[in-house]
Amino acid sequence: MPVITLTTEWKPDDIYYGIIKGKLSSRCPGTIIIDNAGNIPAFNISHASFIIRNTYNNYPKGSVHIICVHSEAHKDQDHLIVRARDHFFIGTDNGIFNLILNSDPDEVIKIDHQETSDELEIFAKTASDLIAGKKPSDLGKSVKSLSERVPLRATIDKDVIIGSIIFIDSYGNAISNVTREVFYRVFENKAYRILIQSNKNYTERISLKYSDVPVGELLARFNQLDLLEISINGADVSELLSITVGSVLRIDLVNKTASPNRLF
Repeated sequence: MPVITLTTEWKPDDIYYGIIKGKLSSRCPGTIIIDNAGNIPAFNISHASFIIRNTYNNYPKGSVHIICVHSEAHKDQDHLIVRARDHFFIGTDNGIFNLILNSDPDEVIKIDHQETSDELEIFAKTASDLIAGKKPSDLGKSVKSLSERVPLRATIDKDVIIGSIIFIDSYGNAISNVTREVFYRVFENKAYRILIQSNKNYTERISLKYSDVPVGELLARFNQLDLLEISINGADVSELLSITVGSVLRIDLVNKTASPNRLF
């Protein structure tokens, strides 16, 4: 059974939750409404897209995902329905759809909302119409393209990968944009060193779980998203090493040398 999910920049006690959930409950009673993620940093499209990209396909096919992050429409950014991979996404054409899908969608519709300019009313009505079985094309006009934002990717040189931290989870674990496939393409059967922030912070092996190393020790592991994650067993690595989104991660051969305090 399809559900409606909410991904927002609202705090848990914000009035907007009650407004949109009330509208949805009135328009499509009995439909399950799920808080996929909230309290996303205001206007942070990259943060929101990372969450939605890695969560939406866990929901039933046909589910509707409402995105209330930097979602006010204006002259060049319309409210859209995007249909892709048997899911529907409702939000604003601010580049987030491109970051979520990283591929062409099946259909893009500019929502017809001549009756109101109330964003939450528009999103609730559109979601309830889709849940009721209406086609996206019944709810607006077709759009040929989406606004694009280029995702931040790891770069590869000879025996070197330069990546970035793209997400800090609730435990302070630092998730990078280095995929398992990219890592082993470069370093399979080679001795490597994974460095974060500076050459003082490194590990020379991939762990399967946090407890593979003593408490307080730095580790690297591939998480369930197949992304390289930097952690400290039993501690917040982002706080202890001052890691933030955008911090540099470098992987190179063990025998490579560098200055003592720099990654480059």
